[in-house]
This record gives sequence, C-alpha cells and structure tokens, in this order.
Amino acid sequence: MVQKMETLAKQQKGFLSMESARNDIGITISYWESLEAIQSWKQHSEHLLAQQKGKNQWYNWYHVRICKVEREYHFQLT
Repeated sequence: MVQKMETLAKQQKGFLSMESARNDIGITISYWESLEAIQSWKQHSEHLLAQQKGKNQWYNWYHVRICKVEREYHFQLT
C-alpha cells in the first residue's frame, strides 16, 4: 500500500517529494507546496480508503504533523 500511495501522491497537484523509513516503526514524510495541496491529498478517495484500512488492519495508533520547513541543511562525513 505504501508504494501505491507514493505513486498516487506523486500524481497530485502540489506534491513535492516523499521520504519513508520502515523498521520497528514506519515513518513517512510527504512534502507539499501548500496547505491546500495537503488537504486535497488527505481527501483523495483512494487515500481515504488506505487511511481506513490502516486504522482497521495495520495500526494501533498514528501521529500526523503538518509543518512548514523554513530551512534545511545537511552534513555528511566523507
């Protein structure tokens, strides 16, 4: 389902990128151009079905955080 939602999200207006990590817990971060684009994605019919399936079958809890990225930088030891 993660791959299906990622493919679908990439087709949505306002989608910028997505990052995901899956081990003991699953974390997915998606980046969007605007709050309107986020709301549109949240209300997409296939995404709504995936959300419901997650609540009924996969997750005991989840946490959503909507943030504005003001700055980003990286460090990498070579």
